[in-house]
Amino acid sequence: MINDIISQISNVMYSYLLIVLLLAVGLYFTVRTRFVQFRMFAESIRVVGEKPEKVGAVSSFQALMVSTASRVGTGNIVGISGAICLGGYGAVFWMWVIAIIGGASAFVESTLAQIYKRRNPETGESYGGPSYYIEAALHSRPLAVVFALALILTYAVGFNMVASFNLQSTFSGYAFYDAKTTPLVVGAVLALLVGYCIMGGGKRILSITSTLVPFMGGLYVLVAIIVVVLNIGLLPEVLARIFTEAFDFRAIFGAFASSCMMQGIKRGLFSNEAGVGSAPNAAASANVSHPAKQGLVQMLSVFIDTLLICTATAFMLLCSGVEPDKTLEGAAYVQAALSHTFGSIGPVFITVAMVLFAFTTLIGNLYYVDNAWNFIFKEVPPKAFMMGFRIVAMLVVLIGSLQSISLVWNLADVLMGVMAILNLPVIVLLSRPALASLKDYTTQRKAGLKPTFKAASVGLEGKTEYWN
Repeated sequence: MINDIISQISNVMYSYLLIVLLLAVGLYFTVRTRFVQFRMFAESIRVVGEKPEKVGAVSSFQALMVSTASRVGTGNIVGISGAICLGGYGAVFWMWVIAIIGGASAFVESTLAQIYKRRNPETGESYGGPSYYIEAALHSRPLAVVFALALILTYAVGFNMVASFNLQSTFSGYAFYDAKTTPLVVGAVLALLVGYCIMGGGKRILSITSTLVPFMGGLYVLVAIIVVVLNIGLLPEVLARIFTEAFDFRAIFGAFASSCMMQGIKRGLFSNEAGVGSAPNAAASANVSHPAKQGLVQMLSVFIDTLLICTATAFMLLCSGVEPDKTLEGAAYVQAALSHTFGSIGPVFITVAMVLFAFTTLIGNLYYVDNAWNFIFKEVPPKAFMMGFRIVAMLVVLIGSLQSISLVWNLADVLMGVMAILNLPVIVLLSRPALASLKDYTTQRKAGLKPTFKAASVGLEGKTEYWN
């Protein structure tokens, strides 16, 4: 009954509200930024390699890895599998659309996080996110607190339950799998590992994700490319079906809730989180000379996640020769596809990949949650409170492994949808300084200067804590 209620809420939320909001805001920012996601793509790659001006401060690359660790996870494997099994080949096209358009939204929200970030008086490090720019620019602490609570529920509960469930479901293809005991064992081990990392604080999280994410993503994409090359003869047919089914509007509007458009948008948003308000929390921590730099970096993270990792999954599955079917939704389709290409070693590889994806997702998610608690308490929460919360977070990881696939995905979709509904209108209202920041950055770059930022240059003199 609970799953049915949450499912209905999700269908209404995405069918009538979020699909319009996501596309409208994304298109608006695409036009207002003069297609920043295309014309400044090369610049975003260059900026990632810049070192922080202060020794030991969080670099653009580290902030990218934290946001990518949260974005790139089990949803990039199992989520894409589910979207294709339920929505068909056309879901891949709509996943691309939401990422390309969402890149502009990601730029604006992360630039705003940098503009309105705050400084830790003890360490000199910066922090921020949507709650901080809502409070600073809209002068509404209640709304900012609501957003912080929505983020905590989404990441500590919704997304972490999905990651835990997806990981344990990967073991279902092995002979030793027992539906009663295996999920419990996998969930318990994962909860303990995550607990060990999050007890070490943010620096340990940054160190772990910076090491694992590039390795994990690179190896996974390489295997996907091998699958496509080995089955290259199927690629033209796969591409043709992606585009033809994406525009089969009779099928789309005949059953919209399960259509390729809905599935592509849901899983695309879940994967890249553009406009949701999560990545700005990582973006604000970076030590950069200009806010637009982190806007560009987080825009790049959306492309890494969806146009690289998710597309790799989609082509790996569709070029395997195994036809998607609703009965294969989730890890089963991924395992069948890799078994068809690599034999028994295929499922083993995907299990290892899922362990790494799940682990980095879980600790990346809880890094965001720590930032939200800091905002609500107006300081670092008491150690006893955070210890209690982290124990609860570990229990949520365990509980997630024991749930059904439909419940964990529907719950995550609804909670993420709440964040997007709160954040998207806010970044539209506050977009002027972000757009002015982009103009200021490009003007300095054209003049051959190293872009530096002052709040006065966008009409915010004395209105920000960091850039005066």
